[in-house]
Amino acid sequence: MSAAPFAVLKTAGLCFAYPQRTLFTNWDCAIPTGITLLQGDESTGKTTLLRLLAGEQHAQSGRLHCGGVWLDEEPKLYREQVFRTDPRAEDSESITPMQFLARLAPRYPRLDMALGKEMVDGLSLTGHMDKPLYMLSTGSRRKVWLLAAFAAGATVTLLDEPFAALDAKSIAFVHELLQETAAHPNRAWVVADYTAPQGVPLAHTIALTDLP
Repeated sequence: MSAAPFAVLKTAGLCFAYPQRTLFTNWDCAIPTGITLLQGDESTGKTTLLRLLAGEQHAQSGRLHCGGVWLDEEPKLYREQVFRTDPRAEDSESITPMQFLARLAPRYPRLDMALGKEMVDGLSLTGHMDKPLYMLSTGSRRKVWLLAAFAAGATVTLLDEPFAALDAKSIAFVHELLQETAAHPNRAWVVADYTAPQGVPLAHTIALTDLP
């Protein structure tokens, strides 16, 4: 019998509220190795929760733990282990996809540039890697973000609607990548979307409607 997956990222008593409504109160969660589906409809807080888990947005109270460190005690070490980024940021407009990857390298010590180059064809980015990001379509920019996510080597990778605006070939390729990573013994992936990715085994599901 195979061993149960261990928790890679934990929340302890996490509380977050918008001015108009509360997202969750005293939320304790253990995100295991493999693929976790963060499920919710439009405007239910999927992106907000990913930003909280990444340490980019502050909760009203509670703590986050990953890879042996607490966010509030060692924020730099915590953020090195949790990937969430987006090449649509204004300060990244004039750089190329490979320059974007290189810029991430100091934050993610295990980032694999060679792996990033290997994924170019599967994500239909051939011919786009030397263009500045502002010249790319929305779909191509999202592919750059996905390429970075899979190359970063982070302990926890947070993906926000990873199939949005992708062509059929790229969707199939991302499905394959998720299927491969689902069995990784010490890494976790949180996929925020409306439904589960087809054919990808899930280790855990977080339904925003069920949070306390």
